[in-house]
Amino acid sequence: MTSCSIPRSSGFLSLLQSIPAVGPQVGGNLLSVMHSHHFNSAEQLAAYLGLVPVERQSGSSVLGRARLSKAGPARIRAVLYMAAIVATRCNPHVKAVYERLLARGKSKMSALGAAMRKLVHLCFGVLKTQQPYEHDHTKNA
Repeated sequence: MTSCSIPRSSGFLSLLQSIPAVGPQVGGNLLSVMHSHHFNSAEQLAAYLGLVPVERQSGSSVLGRARLSKAGPARIRAVLYMAAIVATRCNPHVKAVYERLLARGKSKMSALGAAMRKLVHLCFGVLKTQQPYEHDHTKNA
C-alpha cells in the first residue's frame, strides 16, 4: 500500500487548480485537510469528508434511501458542493459520472454527491502523482 504524503507548497495548490472547477477555495480546503491527516487512498479521504453513501436499513422490512454519511467537516462539503455544480458543466470526467447517474434514474442530488466524490478522487490523484490534470489521459498512453 502506498501513502500520500503531501509537503506544504504553493505548487500543490496550482496542481489542484489544474482540475476544471477546482479553485483556490476547494484547493486550499483540501490541502489543509490532507496536511493535518494521513490518507492512504482517495477512498479514505472521501470517507473522512463524509462523501460515501450510507444505506439505511432496519431489519428486513424497512429500507430507506442511501444518503451521504456527512461524517466530516461540513464547511468543506459545502465548498465541494459548489465546485461539483461547476464541474458537472466544465469537467469531462465529472460530467460523465453525473450524466450517467441521471440516465439511470438517480436524483440530481445523489448525482451531485457522486460528482463531489469524483472531484475528491481527482484531487487526490493529482496530488499523489504530482502531475497536472489531463482532460484526455489516454493521449500519453
